[in-house]
Amino acid sequence: MAEIIRMPRLSDTMEEGTIISWLKKEGDRVETGDLLAEVETDKATMEMDSPADGVLLHIAVKEGTVPVDSIIAIIGEEGEDWKAVLAKAEKENATAAPAPAASQEAHSEEPQPAAGGAAQPATATLVEQTPAGDNGRIKASPLARSMAKELGIDLHLIQGSGPGGRVIKRDVENFRQRPAATTAGVAAPAETYTDLPLSQMRKTIARRLSESKFTAPHFYLTMEIMMDKVRALRKEINAISEEKISFNDFVIKAVALALRQHPEVNASWLDDRIRRYHYVHIGVAVAVEEGLMVPVLRHADHLGLSQIHTSVKDLAVRARERKLALEEMQGNTFTISNLGMFGIEEFTAIINPPDACILAVGGIMEKPVVRDGQIVPGYPMKVTLSCDHRVVDGATGAAFLQTLKQLLEEPLRLLVV
Repeated sequence: MAEIIRMPRLSDTMEEGTIISWLKKEGDRVETGDLLAEVETDKATMEMDSPADGVLLHIAVKEGTVPVDSIIAIIGEEGEDWKAVLAKAEKENATAAPAPAASQEAHSEEPQPAAGGAAQPATATLVEQTPAGDNGRIKASPLARSMAKELGIDLHLIQGSGPGGRVIKRDVENFRQRPAATTAGVAAPAETYTDLPLSQMRKTIARRLSESKFTAPHFYLTMEIMMDKVRALRKEINAISEEKISFNDFVIKAVALALRQHPEVNASWLDDRIRRYHYVHIGVAVAVEEGLMVPVLRHADHLGLSQIHTSVKDLAVRARERKLALEEMQGNTFTISNLGMFGIEEFTAIINPPDACILAVGGIMEKPVVRDGQIVPGYPMKVTLSCDHRVVDGATGAAFLQTLKQLLEEPLRLLVV
C-alpha cells in the first residue's frame, strides 16, 4: 500500500527543510533505511532515510525549500495509482485542523496501517544514534559504509558529524582527503566528544538569560571595597555566636540597606513604565548540579545577620535538593551572584529578570595596599554592578556602590541600622 513521505522535523527549531538532491530516482526500488535524499536543516545537512520498502513512485519536490510535514514523495508497489493517493492526502490536508508538531521520538515510530488498509503518511527520518552501539558496531549510513569499504577505510577512525555522531558520506570524503599520519603504522587519535541532552532547567536558564542579555542594554560598574573591618568584626561575632556568619551574609545585609537608600536601583523595567519597589527581596544565586537557581530572600533589609545566614543556608540546601516551592524563586527585586568562594577575583553577571541590576561579588584577596604612606597588608574585594540602562543611569549605579562601600568599610552600621 502506497505511503506518503513528508519532510521530517529533524530538530526542535526546524520549521522547513531544503532538499539538496535525491539519491534515488522515480522507479527505483528502495528498502527501509536506504538513503533517499540529502536535506539541509537549520542545523546541518543530513541524509534522509527511507521509512518503508517499495518503489519510489513519485518525487513531489525535486529540490528546494519546503515546510515541515509537506509531502515530498510517495513509496508504494510498482504500478500503484500514486496520483489518487496524493489527491486524497492533499484533500485531507486542506480540511484537517492544524495539528501540533510531532516530536522527534514520534517521527521514529513505524507507520501503522489504519483500519481497512488505508494508506498512512510516513515521515522519513534520521534515527538518532550514538557513534557505537552496545555491541561496538559503528553507526554509519549505508552510503558511508559502502564508500569506506571501497576505499579501504576503517570506520572506527572516522568521527561522524551526523545525528548522534553517525558517520555519513561527507565524513568519509573528508577523512579521505586528510594527510596520512607522519609515523607509519600509527593511527591518528580519535576525536571524541559527548553530546549532553538539555535539561528543562538549562533550557530555561538559556532562554531567560538570552532574553535579558539581548533585550536589556547592560552596562557595568566595578568598585573595590576594603574588607579589613568586616574580617575583624566577623571574627568577633563568630567567637560568641552559635551561627557562624559568612562574608556573603555581610554583603547581603549591606546590599539590602543600600537598596533602601537607593530605591531607583531596586526597580524593574515593565515596557511602558518603571516599577520601583518599596520592599527589598534579594535573589541569591545558588549553583546546583544542572545549572543555577535563584531562591529569594524576602524583606532582607529587615533581617539581622544571623537571620540572613540561617535563611540563605536553608534556601541553598533546598535548592540543591530541588525542594524549593515556586514562590520561593519568584519576586526578586535585586540579585547577588557571589563567586568569591571559588577564587574568582572579578567577573560580570547577566541581569536576572525582572531586576534592573545584579551584583557580581568576587573574592577577598590579601594584597599589599598603601595606608598613610606605608605599604601594609590589605583585604580588597571587587564588586561589579550590571545595570539595565533603561532603568539605571551611570551616576545612579555609582551612588549605590558608594553607599555599599561605606557600609562594608564601616560594618558596625550594619548592626545598628
